Amino acid sequence: MARDVSKHGPGLRSFGSAALPYPNGLIEMLAVLLTLGGVGWALDVYNRIGLRIYDQQYLAAILAIALAMAFLKFPIIGKEKTELPWYDAVAAVVAFAAVGYLAYDYPTIADLIYLRSADSVTVCVILIVLLIEALRRATGPVLSILVVVFIVYALFADYLPGSGIPTDWRKLSLSLAANTTGILGLPIKVAATIVIAFVLFGQILSQTGGMRFFTDIAMAAMGGFRGGAAKIAVLGSFLFGSISGSAVANVVATGIVTIPLMKRAGVPAHKAGAIEAVASTGGQLMPPVMGAAAFLMAEFLEISYAEVVIAALVPGILYYVALFIQADLDAAKQGIPPVDLDKIPRAGKVLRAGWYFPIAFVILLVGLFYLNLQPEKAVMWSIVGLLVAAVAFGFEGKRPGPGDLLTAFRETGHGALDLILITAAAGIVIGVLAISGLGYQLTLILVQVGQGNLLLLLLLSGAVCIILGMGLPTVGVYVLLAALVAPSLIEVGVQPIAAHMYVMYFGMMSMITPPIAIAAFAAASVAEADPMKTGFAAVRFGWTAFIVPILFVFSPSLLLIGEPAAVVIALITALLGVWLVSIATIGHFQRPLGAPMRVLFAAAGFAALTPADLFPGGALVDMAGVVGGVILIGYEYMLARRRRAALLVKPAE
Repeated sequence: MARDVSKHGPGLRSFGSAALPYPNGLIEMLAVLLTLGGVGWALDVYNRIGLRIYDQQYLAAILAIALAMAFLKFPIIGKEKTELPWYDAVAAVVAFAAVGYLAYDYPTIADLIYLRSADSVTVCVILIVLLIEALRRATGPVLSILVVVFIVYALFADYLPGSGIPTDWRKLSLSLAANTTGILGLPIKVAATIVIAFVLFGQILSQTGGMRFFTDIAMAAMGGFRGGAAKIAVLGSFLFGSISGSAVANVVATGIVTIPLMKRAGVPAHKAGAIEAVASTGGQLMPPVMGAAAFLMAEFLEISYAEVVIAALVPGILYYVALFIQADLDAAKQGIPPVDLDKIPRAGKVLRAGWYFPIAFVILLVGLFYLNLQPEKAVMWSIVGLLVAAVAFGFEGKRPGPGDLLTAFRETGHGALDLILITAAAGIVIGVLAISGLGYQLTLILVQVGQGNLLLLLLLSGAVCIILGMGLPTVGVYVLLAALVAPSLIEVGVQPIAAHMYVMYFGMMSMITPPIAIAAFAAASVAEADPMKTGFAAVRFGWTAFIVPILFVFSPSLLLIGEPAAVVIALITALLGVWLVSIATIGHFQRPLGAPMRVLFAAAGFAALTPADLFPGGALVDMAGVVGGVILIGYEYMLARRRRAALLVKPAE
């Protein structure tokens, strides 16, 4: 009898009819197990119980769980899965067995890697093939195709331009799957240790009411001002995005609240989507709890996470200040009113209900900056503090119970799954760069094209970052660019942290830059707006992220590197510059501005943004921008006062 495939998941559409019931319980168990594995590593449980294992054995075990979970969870085609096809069950078992064997026998395989034994090669080939397929199911085709391209290059490098070093498939499979520069390398180590812990922090914050607390705080703080809905989106998305680790996830999580709120207030749909997309993307750029890419940066540079946070502080502030100012000025220009008073929670009531939530962040910062704890250990202390306070005081009459904790562990596993797969695949890219010599060749090409002109190299690198980042998830963007583009900047003398911060900024901007702007398109979907129109509006709102990275490469004072006086001056003048350029971008200050005034504001703003130590004479340009900006602002305020005075005189006449 023919089977009606319409009643079953997309994965059954064109393959055999044999299927098992959807194993929801098993998937949830694997999700919890994935989280428990990360927590155990963060708390050093394995060493404490006498289990001495290599880092790569732990990583392989985590990857085995992730691959099995991916094949059980994601269909071969489509988005939904209601039954388990036989081939997915086989793939899950084979993946778990093969990678589990790699975890168990890793010391022997690693020691005898050059013998290329049949069993080790087989296991490694299975891992690579199934990882690519799991990645395709979880994140779409873009990243998986990119990984395949890199593997093909490694196999046939001598036939391609650039005279790369070819590698036979046996050596390549072992190097990618069992070497510390491949799949089980740095990226997945960060994901399986630090990122899991921070995702758990975010989930527990959500289960205890913390996410609602911060949303209510944003509404209480900004709802009463003009364009309050847009400002709520900016503040709320920043608070959530800094720990979500994904621009798209942030858009979906906060946008379903903020975008309709903006639209009801009168913000055009495409602008509402753009503001949310830019605010959500900035969550990975703004301290203190930046996204997963920041942890990877610390590991790549072999510096503490605290140093990354300090360097990212000023650029992150400028990013959000510019977005906030533009949201405010655009609201004034469009006549967008505050949020209705009956929808704004009282700040005092919100603070009394959840006053202890910010303490969790204080614990985290103390652990990172004062106690110099590793990030995963610092966040575990923060989680403990949060749970103790939540159980003791509750939030709006609710205290978390075992069920809430189990939900947090389960959702953490689901949230970390994509990141585990992405970072494992990123290890393939890094491994190919190392074994084929491609990384060196790309660096050489970029430096030669730049021809000794740093600005030209920066512009070229920025374009490459945006192009390579199109359609990729947040972590995948940074890892790819850190391996491909950052070395060329460092080669010509750019400070390593400035180079990595530069590629991270431009990589993140691929999230909002058409033609493939996944964060902007996600926001457009929520806003029911035109995707391209939303993308171009997002580029305008996020203009600082295209300008400030160029400035901090030339002048590290914007990364808080240098003399304190120079850093303070650079911060103050940069804030003024951001204000002036934002006025020019929106075309409104105390009144609508014509083209000549917008040009003047933009010129003064960019001059003020210019760090004093950028080039000889930079201080004069900086000062000219400050003076010009003050004159323009004073002139506009004077005109506004005269208009108000004229309005008061007219009735009397």
